[in-house]
Amino acid sequence: MKLHKTVVLVGMMGAGKTAVGKELARILEVPFLDSDEAIVAAAQMSIAEIFERDGEEFFRAREAEVIARLLRGAPGVLSVGGGAYLSADTRARISAEGVAVWLKADLDLLWSRVRHKTTRPLLRTADPRATLAELLDARAPHYAHADLVVEVKSRYAIADTARVVMAALATRPDVLEGVME
Repeated sequence: MKLHKTVVLVGMMGAGKTAVGKELARILEVPFLDSDEAIVAAAQMSIAEIFERDGEEFFRAREAEVIARLLRGAPGVLSVGGGAYLSADTRARISAEGVAVWLKADLDLLWSRVRHKTTRPLLRTADPRATLAELLDARAPHYAHADLVVEVKSRYAIADTARVVMAALATRPDVLEGVME
């Protein structure tokens, strides 16, 4: 198999972008990249600390710069933060230079995966589940612009979801050549 463009996994926190991305990269034998990890490494502080010190607008600007840089590299699998795809410029860049795959998960699945995590600055509210629901409602129309959509199911293991993503990529010979049967 030969990957011609970077596969960019988009979607909500808890959708499985990192876990599925790592498995997909393993299958494709390409690098796995995470825009959040790259931002943390560059800033030498956590995303929560960046949000607290500099605000979300500053974070989103740095995030867009990091994604643009990562897309310029060799094709791989890139996981981006849940809010990254809200920017029209970032969406356009991803579709021009890569392929966006929305890992679409419902609220119950997302909540089951993020409710015990303390590393989600946007969920530091009085009612984090309601906040998550509001974020999902607000973001879904943006995610719907993704080049490919893959439904994430609670019964799927990580490898199952990665296989569904591979099947979706197989429909795009401009992205992936020589898909396994």
